[in-house]
Amino acid sequence: MPTIIPLADARASSRREALDGFVRAAASAPGGPGTATDTRGRPMRDLRISVTDRCNFRCVYCMPKEVYDAEHEFLPRTDLLTFEEITRVARILVAQGVTKLRLTGGEPLLRRNIERLVEMLARLGDIDLTLTTNGTLLGRKARSLRDAGLTRVTVSLDSLDDATFRAMNDVDFP
Repeated sequence: MPTIIPLADARASSRREALDGFVRAAASAPGGPGTATDTRGRPMRDLRISVTDRCNFRCVYCMPKEVYDAEHEFLPRTDLLTFEEITRVARILVAQGVTKLRLTGGEPLLRRNIERLVEMLARLGDIDLTLTTNGTLLGRKARSLRDAGLTRVTVSLDSLDDATFRAMNDVDFP
């Protein structure tokens, strides 16, 4: 019987209540630690964690300017999970057999103090801690991310041709 762990209960009156419900569901998963599976019975080993909805690109396939223009309201920062909440969920899922945590976004390097989150997650044990980025801020943050415990980076790159790349990111970034 697969273990299905709901990530949020829409009936919860608060984010805290929803997280507590998740914790209870994960803790009572049949079979105990290391047994989390998807709906097809496959072991869940990878967890993608979106740390922000913000991005410094407006890629035509992801965040087109027609929708995400200068007037677009992103989530208030108070609606984002705190680093402590993210770490709590990740800790539970690592205990259930997750071995890879991938930080994503939007553009995860736009999240303030992302290095602190990386350090908190790296303390969870022997995990593959990765990050997917468009690379624009990587030069400034690579060393501190590595020092914090990041083990791998994936840079999304739509094209090596400058004109095509500028057209794809729709903010004229070379």
